Amino acid sequence: MSDKRVAIIGAGMSGMAAWKACQEQGIGAVVYEKTDDICGLWRYRDEVVEGNPSLMRSTTLNTSKEMSALSDFPVPKHFPNFMHHSVMRQYLTSYAEKFGFIENVKLKHELIHCVPNDDYDSTGRWMLTVRDIEMSRVLTEVFDGVMVCTGTYQKPIIPEFANQHLFKGQVLHSTEYREPRDFYGKRVLVVGVGSSGTDIAVEVSNVCTNVYLSSRSGCWLYKRVGPYGLPLDIFGFRRYLAWMFDGPAYPLLCWASQLYLNFIFNPKLYGLQSTHKVFSHNNTAVNDDLPKRIITGAVRVKPDVQEFTENGVIFSGESREYECDVVVFGTGYELSYPFLSQDILPINNPDFRLYKHLFIPNGKHSHTLALIGIVSSVGPYLPVFELQCRYFAQLMTNKIQLPSDKEMSKEINCRKEWVKKYYPGYEKYGRQVRHVQYMDELAECVGCKPKLMKYLFTDPKLWWHLYFGPCVPYHYRLNGPNCWPEARETILTVMDRIKAPFKNA
Repeated sequence: MSDKRVAIIGAGMSGMAAWKACQEQGIGAVVYEKTDDICGLWRYRDEVVEGNPSLMRSTTLNTSKEMSALSDFPVPKHFPNFMHHSVMRQYLTSYAEKFGFIENVKLKHELIHCVPNDDYDSTGRWMLTVRDIEMSRVLTEVFDGVMVCTGTYQKPIIPEFANQHLFKGQVLHSTEYREPRDFYGKRVLVVGVGSSGTDIAVEVSNVCTNVYLSSRSGCWLYKRVGPYGLPLDIFGFRRYLAWMFDGPAYPLLCWASQLYLNFIFNPKLYGLQSTHKVFSHNNTAVNDDLPKRIITGAVRVKPDVQEFTENGVIFSGESREYECDVVVFGTGYELSYPFLSQDILPINNPDFRLYKHLFIPNGKHSHTLALIGIVSSVGPYLPVFELQCRYFAQLMTNKIQLPSDKEMSKEINCRKEWVKKYYPGYEKYGRQVRHVQYMDELAECVGCKPKLMKYLFTDPKLWWHLYFGPCVPYHYRLNGPNCWPEARETILTVMDRIKAPFKNA
């Protein structure tokens, strides 16, 4: 049992993974959650509360259950492959109950400040100021480490267009949208073609008079259902493809992927042609119904908004006014950590980066503060968060160490160049990773990366699944710290659990 004590900020899915990782290493942990329940974003709320993001009533995961599971806790086989948010919450709650998470959460406790303690230079400890909302009191506690698990959906981005102040209709962000009930018979403009924007446009088009979907740079539209009626993501995230991404076959892979996406949708015809090549920008959306709503005229795709009028908007390249009653911005979020000062986390500095998208390079105690879950990836997030948490826990017990500041800065600069090469025009964000490659990178740090060469000779069947099969989270419990005895069997039976929910399986 370690004598270290860690604070975990947030009781959502990354907070659960953080607590579990600490328990595995014998680290004492306290979880602070500012709301009155666990599960974070996956706890649906009808009400809109600033700083407490929620979902649409109809939200379903964009990634399939096998790809989105925690590494030693498979989703029940009878659960659908793409889970409704209520089913995802049920899964997370089961995980929390099994591993004793719930009783270690301090609900209605909001972090106000997180600053280096007086003895930080020698210990790396942090002093936290926490508001006990229910008791109306402020507490101060000192911890050896802090894991920030508050997510990236805290501060909605509301763009400013010319004459926007003149508009007399309703303006809201996608985080405020719940269901189409209040949109009957209205004319709606949705700005932004990410997954939230397309979901909202499709849903309200069933009840609205007119729905316009405004896109500045188009998108690459994916569907949940892939070849043979199986989840698309089980085909896209495989190790042999990850190897191709990093080799001379990359242009061929891009060409083949664009050919496939153009074949199933034809974005140019539908007005959603991306201005970026596939994989070179995070301009993707997952929606199975948008093409049908566009081809039936229920959703009309328009270019970027040029300006607002009192009763609507004028789109770029057009002169006529399009009247609308409601404008919904599906324009994403910006990072927000109000409890960390700019001196600690200069998040407004465009050149600032984190080591491994986790740690601030600031000397010998860089490992004591981790920002979990700020990476940007086209892929399931929960397995990534879990590996980040396992990495932090290993560092806190001194079983592994971070490189020197000089080495970390060197890697950060290399990653900047990588982003510049593969995500041109997106350098200022710099949070892009490739799903399988990044997980393997973290796993190598933790010591749980699958030993492919070993399995090639000792267990060829397993090797085949590891290299050519879907890169499911259980790969990272085969070997290394806190391995799971059932990992091998769980990997070999992935397809059984994928097919189980179907009536004719």
